[in-house]
Amino acid sequence: MDKSNYSRKDFLKLIGLGTAALTLPNIPLFADPKYKPKIGIQLYTVRKAIEKNFEESVRKIAETGYLGIETYTLPENITLKRAGKVFKEAGLKIFSMHSELPVGENRDLALRMANAYDCDLVLYHGWPEEDKFNTMEATKRTVETYNEIAAFLRSKGLRFGLHNHWWEFEKTGYGIYPFYYLLENLDEEVVFEVDTYWAKVAGMDPAKVVSDFGKRTSLLHIKDGPAVKGDPMYKHVPAGEGTLDFPSIVKAGGENIKWMIVEFDEYDKDIFDGIKRSYDYLTKNNLAEGKV
Repeated sequence: MDKSNYSRKDFLKLIGLGTAALTLPNIPLFADPKYKPKIGIQLYTVRKAIEKNFEESVRKIAETGYLGIETYTLPENITLKRAGKVFKEAGLKIFSMHSELPVGENRDLALRMANAYDCDLVLYHGWPEEDKFNTMEATKRTVETYNEIAAFLRSKGLRFGLHNHWWEFEKTGYGIYPFYYLLENLDEEVVFEVDTYWAKVAGMDPAKVVSDFGKRTSLLHIKDGPAVKGDPMYKHVPAGEGTLDFPSIVKAGGENIKWMIVEFDEYDKDIFDGIKRSYDYLTKNNLAEGKV
């Protein structure tokens, strides 16, 4: 800005407006973009509440304004038919289904979930680390397995996706970063759901990761906290209250991002207050689109 055309008084007014935008709750921190991804939630976030009252938990999510849900393996007393009905009645779209690796008996379960939830994306959650990437040979076998799963699901009209933790973005002893290796070697239709928090825990710049993965990553996990390895990494806080720079992440992803998915692995306060604070931060600052 050329300040030569402004008086000192005018310039101070401009500074005051900028300060107000940072302090007043009804003024967005960031410019309103032409495109905003939808805001969803990983249902695992409210797992403890679900064990007590499934229907009420889903209702609270919908009332907060979330547009969709990414499912996890629900308690055994909640059938797929019941869950699908509850989600539909709440007006929540199921855009992704976290699953055990869809092989063996889990393959049939993935197909039944897709039918019950009217969802075409089966997404392997990736936990635990196991030995998938402990050697180059193991990594190549993992690629073969994932490509075979993707081909099978494609034959059923479904898509296959992968979710990361921190170890997929740490350099192995044989010189690769597993998630980048998968990006380069898996079928181009495989979806990558980048967990931006775990990427930072691994020492990566989440915005760069999102940019690098481009169109291959349409789903982002959004959680916040100290993002350092060890016990503190599980001390999650609402989005915008920790160390992650979500504006830069959203800018890096642009229109490639379809869903911003709020998730808490752990939270020592009221989880529904936590998910509302994350929702408010993302929607009021024009980083994501919700119902409210």
